Amino acid sequence: MPVFKLNFLPKEPIESDMNLDHIRNRASAWTLPPHDEETRNAVQDLLTAEDPTGLQEAFHQDLAFGTGGMRGLMGPGTNRMNSAVVAMATQGLADYLKSQCTGDISVAIAHDSRHKSDEFTRVASEVFAGNGIQAHVFSALRPTPELSFAIRQLCCQAGIVITASHNPKEYNGYKVYWGDGGQIVPPHDKGIIERVRAVEGLNAVRRAASSSPLIQTIGPSLDEAYYDTIAAHRISASLIEEGSDLSMVYSPLHGTGTVSMAPALAKCGFRNVEVLAEQAAPDGAFPTVDSPNPEEASALRMALERAEVSGAELVLATDPDSDRVGAAVRDQNGDFRLMNGNELASLLVHYVLKSKADRGDLEEGDFVARTVVTTRLISDIAAEFDVPVAETLTGFKWIAAEIAAREGRGRFLVGGEESYGYLVGDEVRDKDAIAAAAMIAEMADVEWRKGRTLLDRLRDLHRHYGMYREELVSLKRTGISGAAEIEEMMAGFRASPPSMLGGEAVVEVRDHLNGWSGLPPSNVIQFLTDGGSLITARPSGTEPKIKFYFSVRNTWEVTDTHEVVWRALGQKIGRIGRDFGVEIKP
Repeated sequence: MPVFKLNFLPKEPIESDMNLDHIRNRASAWTLPPHDEETRNAVQDLLTAEDPTGLQEAFHQDLAFGTGGMRGLMGPGTNRMNSAVVAMATQGLADYLKSQCTGDISVAIAHDSRHKSDEFTRVASEVFAGNGIQAHVFSALRPTPELSFAIRQLCCQAGIVITASHNPKEYNGYKVYWGDGGQIVPPHDKGIIERVRAVEGLNAVRRAASSSPLIQTIGPSLDEAYYDTIAAHRISASLIEEGSDLSMVYSPLHGTGTVSMAPALAKCGFRNVEVLAEQAAPDGAFPTVDSPNPEEASALRMALERAEVSGAELVLATDPDSDRVGAAVRDQNGDFRLMNGNELASLLVHYVLKSKADRGDLEEGDFVARTVVTTRLISDIAAEFDVPVAETLTGFKWIAAEIAAREGRGRFLVGGEESYGYLVGDEVRDKDAIAAAAMIAEMADVEWRKGRTLLDRLRDLHRHYGMYREELVSLKRTGISGAAEIEEMMAGFRASPPSMLGGEAVVEVRDHLNGWSGLPPSNVIQFLTDGGSLITARPSGTEPKIKFYFSVRNTWEVTDTHEVVWRALGQKIGRIGRDFGVEIKP
């Protein structure tokens, strides 16, 4: 029977639809005031360079203000993150807020440790003030989830955080939040985009001085309220009554966690936390890691090395804006094993649901959430406790939208996505690595008191519900030609979907582009096989990548060992990957 093969070899460069003369005209405007002297000089260098590639990449389009904001390489140009682009985006957001809100309007603003994050924050606050909008600004870097928390605490109509999350050091970004604390979703996303596109250059931006009384600093009481909220979600009576001596090493990877993680864990009763000194200082160059992404094992290398020396039981690390957390625990041989996002999400959901069920604290309307690319083990767990699952598109903004939609008639308990993003409770409306780390540490403490680890608890889940194994493959395709190649790949999946994958017949194709099962349209396509395997292709919304998610499942017979079942599932993923033309080494 035929199988599907896709060639991922790089293609010839694809030219932009915009011709070079038009690009030069666009760039020439940036060599004049009101652009600053540094920008004018840099653009002039691009215009006079022998090779026009840099000019084309910087000016062939406007940096996309997508459904969550902007993210891109830093530098001069319409397709780059810089002060001018931030100012014009903020003007568009201000225009939209004034069209939607009556009375006084306020926003909250936070930023991470990246280069120019503090500068972009100042620019945004000055533009809001110039438009008569009060800007509540943190005194220094703060985690993204605390920005979400602040919006609700301060009764703001919107908020932004200057961050590129886990992207490499060359990037920065601009996330936009609405008054419910969640990232913008329809109809506000499209309304804001239209207003941003309508801003006619930097001369159209209204901007106040940084001394404007409309720019206010957020005080330390909000930090304390955030930590108290995290501590209020503790479940373990032993932790609440006695505190914990569980030893752990934590790395903020030079990001915002250096401000918030230690005090949050201390508030929860953890006394034996070492913040890794070599990665504690905020630094947008992220000098000790290739990538500040806790999904990548290399980012945790220094923390793991320190834990081996200190004898710690748990290792935690967060990305620069502290919305993602990675964890490593010791296995049966005493060696550390990095847990993946699906495993941590499953453990969190089971721990919360079982604990609440044991205490008789589950109510009608309670629900949990996962995205369409997150392990289906979460759904199996929730079904046993008769708790519905909100299955959303990829991106935590959709989970936040579900929380908002069910407010007053349903209580969100816990949820997550495979990319190391989790949320406990609904006071924050975005993935929260600070709160999730506290709950992961609590679960680890519960097992540690029994002489076990989180891996033992995970094996219990696999024996009870069946074993799932998931793998992610990301293919990076940069620039104009890369974007076109990714588009061509997705078109190929739709035009000629596979009939067989890994020896299993494809029984269902879920094309989310036209909406699937009531979800909003999204450029995602999934293939479900008769063997229960689920394969997803999705272009990243934040990086120049196309991502492939592989999920397979098998029951765990009494006579099998964990290693046997795990290895068999890895082999199955390998076979499916080969039919996609990618080599997977689980």
